[in-house]
Amino acid sequence: MPARSKFSSPVVGLVVRRLALGLFTLFLVSILVFLATEVLPGDAARVVLGRAANAKSLEALREQLHLNAPVLQRYGWWLADLCSGSFGISLVNGQAVSAIVAPRILDSAFLLGLAGLIGVPLSIAAGIFAAFRRGRRIDGVLSILTLILAALPEFVVGIGLIVLLATVVVQWFPPVSMIPPGASILSRPRILVLPVLTLVLVTFPYIFRMMRATMIEVLDSDYMEMAALKGLPRWRLTLVHALPNAVAPTVQVVALTFAYLAGGTVMIEYVFGYPGLGQGLMNAIQARDIPVIQLIVLLLAAFYVLLNLAADIAAILVTPRLRVGAWQRA
Repeated sequence: MPARSKFSSPVVGLVVRRLALGLFTLFLVSILVFLATEVLPGDAARVVLGRAANAKSLEALREQLHLNAPVLQRYGWWLADLCSGSFGISLVNGQAVSAIVAPRILDSAFLLGLAGLIGVPLSIAAGIFAAFRRGRRIDGVLSILTLILAALPEFVVGIGLIVLLATVVVQWFPPVSMIPPGASILSRPRILVLPVLTLVLVTFPYIFRMMRATMIEVLDSDYMEMAALKGLPRWRLTLVHALPNAVAPTVQVVALTFAYLAGGTVMIEYVFGYPGLGQGLMNAIQARDIPVIQLIVLLLAAFYVLLNLAADIAAILVTPRLRVGAWQRA
């Protein structure tokens, strides 16, 4: 039987199919985004020129922005520009949209990355800790705490932290993430504390509960009982036998949680005034800066699709049953 090449691997085929489905999803999202910006109230030309603009200048700007062309034709032009890497010009300040959005991508990515570096290991460790102490008081406290956190919207958690740590109780951190124009967020690292802490608290319940449940299931399995009867030390049972099997389902939950946060960060950044994509989107909506709105929404949708794809692939790679199924379907 000839050996399979790495390009004929069913996992690669699955990735290609998922990627194609993701691109089709983004195409549908682009239609929705374009139509949604079309029905925004008000006149984009009047927003740009102000209330003092006369009819002649308004009509000239509408012609310049192709606002009088049919919707389908304008969508085709917009999609062609996107595919060619041309994201348009801001209606507010005339700058290239890419120049406005690029710094915000880095700031949002830094915020999410820092929250992930802190929140994921903390949630997994807490889940393992609670699994080994199931039924005890500390397990009950953690379970109730995560139920409460899971029931709270992101902006409520953020506002609660502002009240507790930035205004009424103590004033340890700034309530908003204000930085001078052009400055790096690293020039004032204290502004990161509350947004990162909010993201950690928002993601903690889902990862913790999945890790706790899977770890308890693994600890109750027959092969773990057999390993314990062989006299293996507790650390070896945990790290070598239990943890790899319990982490597998949690990896998918981590990816899906951060995919969910692609939308959740919009509200969190708005609450704290953090200079990321979420704050940029809210500013663009208020100013009716349509090219900026369209690009940011598409970027958030692409981030969501990519993380879902990563979750699917991670689930297959770390779960033997799914990996065997992929080979059998190939």
